[in-house]
Amino acid sequence: MDESNRKFWLGFSRAAGIGAVRLRALLDRFGDIATAWSASEAELREIGLPTHAVDGLLAARRELDLDRQLELVTAAGCEVLTWDDPGFPPALFEIASPPIVLYVWGAIRPVDRLAVAVVGTRRPSAYGQAVARDLGTALAVHGVTVVSGLARGIDSLAHRAALDAGGRTLAVLGSGLDQIYPPEHRALAQEIAEHGAVLTEYPPGVRPEAGNFPVRNRIVAGLARAVVVVEAGEASGALITAEFAADEGREVFAVPGGIYSLASRGTNRLIASGATPMLSPEDILRALDVEERPGDEVVEAAASFGGDLESALAGMLTDEPVHADDLVVRSGRAPSEVVAALAMLELRGRAVQVGAMHYVRARAPRRVAEVDR
Repeated sequence: MDESNRKFWLGFSRAAGIGAVRLRALLDRFGDIATAWSASEAELREIGLPTHAVDGLLAARRELDLDRQLELVTAAGCEVLTWDDPGFPPALFEIASPPIVLYVWGAIRPVDRLAVAVVGTRRPSAYGQAVARDLGTALAVHGVTVVSGLARGIDSLAHRAALDAGGRTLAVLGSGLDQIYPPEHRALAQEIAEHGAVLTEYPPGVRPEAGNFPVRNRIVAGLARAVVVVEAGEASGALITAEFAADEGREVFAVPGGIYSLASRGTNRLIASGATPMLSPEDILRALDVEERPGDEVVEAAASFGGDLESALAGMLTDEPVHADDLVVRSGRAPSEVVAALAMLELRGRAVQVGAMHYVRARAPRRVAEVDR
């Protein structure tokens, strides 16, 4: 791209009332970004721009020093990607309203085209934590980029799992790159930038205001081939991401949960509305047509997230029901860890809950020749 034109992209991204649809109309009419920026008020009205959009663009011209804006971005150490850049994620051109520019800390790579968004509540249960970690690990081990929003809870757990498994992850912010939110995730953001990218459509200085996050969720969904909602209450922002994904033709998965769990009400309703239940990470890999690696490789990568505990608990299970409290005593681990590990054993088909927190080992299906006749 002609670097002298980059500042005009920045200008349009800051003009009130100008979004992707209107910018496309301007480019179709005037041919290039520089000519569109300098079009007269009469020309702008001729193509049908509403009054507030014309006023917003004229105000941006008066108030913005585009050369200074470009200097500030360069000084911030981030990259600006526009529609004219080959590095702009092609998946975002498939959504109804792609961001006009992306501010990127780190690097978006071609391999990130194979990506899955993992989203959910900021207050996950032990079960949700275990699923997010296991899913993030499995995706990373199989070369799938994990996309999420850097939020507390499911988002950060999925990012961390991908990083610890040696994979790539992308974090999409609802603020400028100099306004990492939540602030305790600055170190995590730094690590993500080193092994993926932190990105946003908001320029430096924009604070993480509540209204920004639903808007950014369309980018989370747009970057991914599929979206997995791990846990979500009935008013969770993760459901907005799922809605964007469905509207844009991405497959939506939801992790089923207990009917009395507040954190699973949103996911269970998604499933009732047609989302695909995720019963194991392999469901996602099969949907993406990703060749599964041997189980040992995934287990090894997941060891830091309780793989050893899962193996220990699996060895304690027999055909006789045993209560989770007994497994807590025998394992010497915290109740929350044991419950999460048991949940993962159920997802893997290695344990069965037979009622009131009692578990037995899952029986392997008998061969046809062994079936009673």
